[in-house]
Amino acid sequence: MKYSIFLGLAALVIPALSFSSTVDTELLEKYAKHAQYLDVKISPEGDYLAATSRITDGSVQLTVIDIDDSKILSVTQGQGNESVGSFQWANNERLVMTMVREVGSLDQPVPTGELFAMDADGSKQVILTGPRSESGEYVFAQVVDYLPEQPDAIMIYQRSFTSAEPYLDLYTMKITSGRKRSEGRIPLKAYRSTNVQVILDDKGVSRMVVGVDPEEGNKTLILGRDGANQDWYEVTSYYEADGGFVPLLMLPGTDQVVGLSDSMSDTRALSVLDLSTKKETVLAEHPDTDLMPIMSVKNGRANEVIGAAFEHQGIDTFFFSDVEDKDYSNLVQSLTATFPGKSVSINSSTRDNRILTVRVASVNAPTKFYMFNRDKGNLTPIAAAKPWLEDLEIPETKTIVYKSRDGLDIYALLTLPKGGDISELPLILLPHGGPHGIRDTMTRMDTDAKVFAEHGYAVLQPNFRGSGGYGREFLELGHKNWGTTMINDMTDGVQHLIKEGIADEERVCVYGASYGGYAAVQSGIREPDLYQCIVGFVGVYDLNLMYEQGDIQEARAGRNYLDQVLPSVEEEREAQSPVYNVDKLKAPVFIIQGGADVRVPEAHAFALRDALKERNHPYEWMYKEAEGHGFYKPENNVERWQKMLAFFNKYIGE
Repeated sequence: MKYSIFLGLAALVIPALSFSSTVDTELLEKYAKHAQYLDVKISPEGDYLAATSRITDGSVQLTVIDIDDSKILSVTQGQGNESVGSFQWANNERLVMTMVREVGSLDQPVPTGELFAMDADGSKQVILTGPRSESGEYVFAQVVDYLPEQPDAIMIYQRSFTSAEPYLDLYTMKITSGRKRSEGRIPLKAYRSTNVQVILDDKGVSRMVVGVDPEEGNKTLILGRDGANQDWYEVTSYYEADGGFVPLLMLPGTDQVVGLSDSMSDTRALSVLDLSTKKETVLAEHPDTDLMPIMSVKNGRANEVIGAAFEHQGIDTFFFSDVEDKDYSNLVQSLTATFPGKSVSINSSTRDNRILTVRVASVNAPTKFYMFNRDKGNLTPIAAAKPWLEDLEIPETKTIVYKSRDGLDIYALLTLPKGGDISELPLILLPHGGPHGIRDTMTRMDTDAKVFAEHGYAVLQPNFRGSGGYGREFLELGHKNWGTTMINDMTDGVQHLIKEGIADEERVCVYGASYGGYAAVQSGIREPDLYQCIVGFVGVYDLNLMYEQGDIQEARAGRNYLDQVLPSVEEEREAQSPVYNVDKLKAPVFIIQGGADVRVPEAHAFALRDALKERNHPYEWMYKEAEGHGFYKPENNVERWQKMLAFFNKYIGE
């Protein structure tokens, strides 16, 4: 990695900060390390465990263990810069996996589009699809369904690598040879920056497809059919602003599709759509937050809706009483009760549901995998995703609620330093990226927030208007208001903590990444006397430039999105763009950028830096030539945190 500082500008740059003795580099390294264990799954008959884990060079390998003998049967690695991505047991003896490859312009490894298969002991390896397969086809493939009714086959789709608007072709594929049988073409195009979803019934027949049409203003189109070799017909179509049905899966032996719907409610309700009648029935809804279904599993397939999961002022669930599979429902309720305040999911199970692997995670604890034997009633830890964090006393994050100045309830995460007095603390405002449809959640750990709290700072992460999960109206209130009312929501959260005596009004800084980087600088512009320092990481600083550079504007769907969420007129976009308003800034700015960022190209960072330089405004600069939209390399994140903590310590530290 090259670290480039523009030495010619040194006269205008804040002198390099000496790192505070309170910055714990060893601790930063622990938080920066990628998870060691990524996924763990048990085979259908319960003979083997397969797990993806990261090795010392950073690549991910797949290890298979014989459970009875506790013996490693096989270890599979990629070639060069490839790693094992996802994997699944296709039957008790054979695994199907994808590979991923590091691409410098992106923030994490991306799928190669090839599918691989092998036996548990590593034998009979075959590349099923792609240019390295026997067919040599230059296509991108993805598994649609693992067909538990056909243990020697899977359902896949393929699309052209070269076409900008490819159709998807469905195939049933043998997992031993890669031989495939055509199941027809999906009559929806996979436009750039859009996805096509295919839903099968319990007979392995594609019954519903969902796509987005950029030529119609990103309208969602849902097609259905009555069975194999039947004609496709339109089930429904809708624009996001109007609300609609999001299908997830079909209930076995029926024409009913379980999904999420805001067609009859503001938030996304748990709903069932009958394909034969096109009638939608709402099973449950929450007035303030979206729901997700909890399903029972039978013979390898989702079988029945037994409840719903949601996040409001914490992680929560509810369960229906009138379900057929009461044993499975009781099992899930028991596991949920065992880990209060955490996200609990059944990661895999044997075909008879006798043995399960369980994934447990939360904002306050890294992911951990368990095995549950129902016959013995044993819940046994298998692996911790980040074992080096297991013995740490991690700063606690909790949910708070405050009112915006125009009366909205704003839900936010607040992370406080460990122990001691929690009054008059130095505060870092940390708005999330996205911004639309994204939310800061109690289900996963935010390492930025934890690192800052470890070093004595309170951290506020507001789910401002425009964030996802709180209903369509709340989402749309953020449209065209990136630099106005969305910023007000963040400011109101800071003022709430000051009023409550938690934050010291003289010691507040703001930091964010992507849209959060934009919001950090824009907050300093709108509230120049509130913030003592500003950090923008891979941030958007010129809204007009979003129409000229970056991968969003390269696709019609992306341009439609920009038209929907940004101010309509160029002058209005300039009014909400930091680069045109730096005269209003008082606080010093620290700009952090990846040179290979294609989502928010480096031109944004350079434009902001040049505007600050022209006005002799103090700033810091960190640039990593090979990093993308967010730093992926642990050592770069350690350095980033070191410099950020030194920056914070200088302006709002003790």
